Amino acid sequence: MILLEINNRIVEETLTLKFQNAMAGMKPDSVDITVADFDGVLYHMSNPSGDKTKIQVSIALKFYKDLQEHGADDLIQRVYGSHLTDPEPGYNISLLFDLENLPSNQEEVIKKVGLLKRNCFASVFEKYFDFQTQGTSGHKRAIIHYREDETMYVDAMKDRVTVIFSTVFKDDDDVIIGKVFMQEFKEGRRRYQQAPQVLFTHKEPPLELKNTDARVGDNIGYITFVLFPRHTSAEARDNTINLIHTLRNYLHYHIKCSKAYIHSRMRAKTSDFLKVLNRARPEQKTLEKKTFSGRTFKQR
Repeated sequence: MILLEINNRIVEETLTLKFQNAMAGMKPDSVDITVADFDGVLYHMSNPSGDKTKIQVSIALKFYKDLQEHGADDLIQRVYGSHLTDPEPGYNISLLFDLENLPSNQEEVIKKVGLLKRNCFASVFEKYFDFQTQGTSGHKRAIIHYREDETMYVDAMKDRVTVIFSTVFKDDDDVIIGKVFMQEFKEGRRRYQQAPQVLFTHKEPPLELKNTDARVGDNIGYITFVLFPRHTSAEARDNTINLIHTLRNYLHYHIKCSKAYIHSRMRAKTSDFLKVLNRARPEQKTLEKKTFSGRTFKQR
């Protein structure tokens, strides 16, 4: 299994190229790139007002209003500071860079831009990690509609933070393979006691979501992560956020890879069977006969 990148490589590489060209004294050229990311997220890189010396990077998240309720604006201001500008129409956040006045820490800035979506997600996790660390109670559960039919729930108690993902399986086969993956998470915890507890429920939401509007159905699954203080501490929380916010994409990516591998093996096995059948086919004998005049011909 592989881990998906938490950054957007296209945004990083494009911005790196523009910065390098500017440092080399090359004439700036226009840019207009739209990049689609997971969860319906869109990036747009452009020159505002046609000014080629300025590069604007914007991001659109359909669920950004949900994140704003949990401090997303404050976190983005803290991370990106002076690079923030008025959001481009149709987008939630815009960053502006001047090629004639490049920052001294270019690599760090480019890396932060590539993590723009991750940092938007981070606000809700940081908030509830702090609730758990401080032992704060009385807060309501965070509900993030990160996809049209899928939701993330985050809640904190004194000794743990519970993160629940609802996900939709389009095919019955996806449910079966998904259960296998969830079983692997459980097996992994037996070998590594420091790993978080992982629970998987099918059709019905877990008990934590009882008496809520959580969806039910044959193609609905719920994945629950129980994070303990060792996962939410100041030293470990960044890595925890990096891993957990890509969980849904990680699961469905590997389901698709597994189905593609199974199909390729089926095709290879079918090809082998056809070769065996062809070798087992008896050869047809030909009979040579002569006519009355002495001419010969072959009869099958």
